[in-house]
Amino acid sequence: MPNPERRRWTRRYLPDSLLGRIVVVMALGVISAQLVGTLLWARQLRESARAEALSAGHAIALNAAGSIRFFRDLPPQFRPILIEQLRTMGGTRFFINVNKARVPVQPVEGNGLVDAVVEAMQGDLTRNLAGNTQAPSVAFAWPESLQVSDDGRMVRDLPDSWVEATLLLRPRPAPVLVIQAEFEPGRWLYLATTMPDPYFLENANPLTWDRVALQLVTLLTALVISVLLVRGLIRPLNKIASAANAFGSDTAPESVPETGTAELRRTARAFNEMQARIQGYLVDRERLFLGISHGLKTPIMRLKLRTELLDDDTLRAEFHEDLDDLDVMVKAALQSVKDTDIHENLTPVRLDTLLARLAQRPIHPDATIECTAEPVSVLGKPLALERALSNLLDNAVLYGERVQVRLSLQGSRALVEVRDFGPGIAQASMSAAFEPHVRLSHGQQQNRTGTGLGLGIARNIIQAHGGEIRLHNHAEGGLVVTVLLAALPAD
Repeated sequence: MPNPERRRWTRRYLPDSLLGRIVVVMALGVISAQLVGTLLWARQLRESARAEALSAGHAIALNAAGSIRFFRDLPPQFRPILIEQLRTMGGTRFFINVNKARVPVQPVEGNGLVDAVVEAMQGDLTRNLAGNTQAPSVAFAWPESLQVSDDGRMVRDLPDSWVEATLLLRPRPAPVLVIQAEFEPGRWLYLATTMPDPYFLENANPLTWDRVALQLVTLLTALVISVLLVRGLIRPLNKIASAANAFGSDTAPESVPETGTAELRRTARAFNEMQARIQGYLVDRERLFLGISHGLKTPIMRLKLRTELLDDDTLRAEFHEDLDDLDVMVKAALQSVKDTDIHENLTPVRLDTLLARLAQRPIHPDATIECTAEPVSVLGKPLALERALSNLLDNAVLYGERVQVRLSLQGSRALVEVRDFGPGIAQASMSAAFEPHVRLSHGQQQNRTGTGLGLGIARNIIQAHGGEIRLHNHAEGGLVVTVLLAALPAD
């Protein structure tokens, strides 16, 4: 059995249209695919960035260890000359300085990749500088707060020619790798450089703004293409729905174009065939019904003439009564077919004018009809609407004598309420009141010559106009018939 809770959830959170639901499903599918793909790609990206950073760190550590050993073995008088040449002429990847003590460095924190590279490089340097009394230090720092000498000089205070070949300070500062090692007691070599990929920390992060923007552009592009494709796919369905709504209110329904996918073409073809069969059935039924009704009139007339030859007055009267009843039924059947299939063009109809005219007809000498109507127009068949509304007023007068008619505009629909002051109808008999030749007990007492077709004819006409008709008992007594029709915009 269907789950009511699931139905409520579906109605609340999913769009009502097919286009909306397909777009939601497509969006969820694209988002899920992007999410899974991004997670897999991010994992591979982090692993690749980690491997590349560790490899680069290993190479830099070996290079730095060689530079430290070289300075350790270089005579002290040549060290300042070499440092000056390296600063002005280049020839190394490091910015080099000699300090009397280790310079404090504010490291980049909270990054697992940085910690892994620092740990690996410290291990490489320790193994390659086994003779050092103190273990070398390795840290990544941002250039804005980087100190390069024990006298407090910052990297931003250095001449550009000293650092432009080794560090990346502008326009986007890159993290600086700082290695400090004591190559002799009281002498610390300060080496600063950048990684081969200066922005390796950003490249290892999959959730940068440019990547998120790329994912959003991909999602929006997929959704736009999906909407365009789905709208093209469901356009034949909309045509079928429009044709189904028009069927029954149009005397000459149009066929649905058999376009679109194979499934939609089969659906359109099946609908056209069904529409043709139903239309043919209706035509055959009308022709058969009219033929039978017309054919019965002549035998009834002959029987009436033959009853005049009967000598028994009582028997003749009984025959006349039965034949009159049969004649009324045949005429009612003919009238039913004519009333529910009035061939007219759709034109604007002023319901307030029509109801006012119907209310002034002499229906019953003791009847009073109170009509209150706003100016409302509908698109419909004038004679058919007049027949439907006159049936409702006739029923109300016959069973209630006093009648109130009210016409108002509710949103985009015209609301007609016909209330009588009769006994009303039992709730269990509401649906049966529209059935042909069904007459309730109090109706038979009030109108013995009726045929029970009035409400059914009215309902068929109203529904053929795309409207609704409802019955309910008034709280103060009597029956209320409510008619809803699509109203035309006010001029």
